[in-house]
Amino acid sequence: MKAPLALITAVIACLAMGQVRQSLMEEVGKDNLPSQELGIDDLVAVSVYDAPELTRTVRVESDGAIHLPLLHNGVKASGLLPRDLETAIAGELTSEQIYVDPVVKVTVVEYHSRPIAVMGAVKLPVTFQAVGVVTVLDALAKAGGLNDLAGTEILVSRGPNTVAERVPIKRLINDADPSVNFVLHGGEEIRVPEAGKIFVVGNVKKPGAFLVRDGSENSVLKLVALAEGLAPFHYKTAYVYRPDAAGARQEIAVDLDKILERKVPDVPLQVDDLLYIPDNKGKRLTASVIDKLAGFGSSTASGLIVWH
Repeated sequence: MKAPLALITAVIACLAMGQVRQSLMEEVGKDNLPSQELGIDDLVAVSVYDAPELTRTVRVESDGAIHLPLLHNGVKASGLLPRDLETAIAGELTSEQIYVDPVVKVTVVEYHSRPIAVMGAVKLPVTFQAVGVVTVLDALAKAGGLNDLAGTEILVSRGPNTVAERVPIKRLINDADPSVNFVLHGGEEIRVPEAGKIFVVGNVKKPGAFLVRDGSENSVLKLVALAEGLAPFHYKTAYVYRPDAAGARQEIAVDLDKILERKVPDVPLQVDDLLYIPDNKGKRLTASVIDKLAGFGSSTASGLIVWH
């Protein structure tokens, strides 16, 4: 028994519709960004088969919804995956009796809701969007890597009013420890503090700022050695200018000759100390000169060379 012509036509139409739907899904899926939960300011492309008035690029607005013509209400998008938003749009089109069985496809054009900021002692401070899988090392690579002033750790803040997580650079880079190379999801701030400095000025052969990275003890003798020794005609007394809790620098006299002769113990130094070796006139530094030399921790302000 032959099938009625109308039935055959209907079957062919259904098959054609299925092929069209599949073709549409494949076409709008090209060059799609990785599927992640949407957020405010993300830009998405909405395609509705056979509905050019609804096929457009829209942004997730401040209320967390996208707004399409013909729909009375916005469609909640924030917190949804693109495929879930497709279902939500189709549901709204059906419930408002605009379409009976709409074919909807949502692709992400741009993410703007997942910023990661990398700043501090990196070669190129940057803010970018967390698209796909992004790790701490990926974020540092986006910033061009660490610069020569980087200290011993990285601070990762996962949002406002959160305590920053400290990531040792040695474990992350030298040891390739996967436990500290965790995945970032957007909203993080990565800061790379500069290494601490001790300043040596006056009658030494190589004055400048010396980086303190490894946590080892630093002393007058060690810093004099790093400065390649004393210049001729140095004064017997040196001075350490050390910032107090209020930021003012306190002067500490050091019997340099007796330290060199091993007659008195060496004097330990701290980060941000300024060791001044006067010439044979023994002139002390004024507060303004100290601040200019130390540059408040900035080699650019002081004009001092930073030695690595």
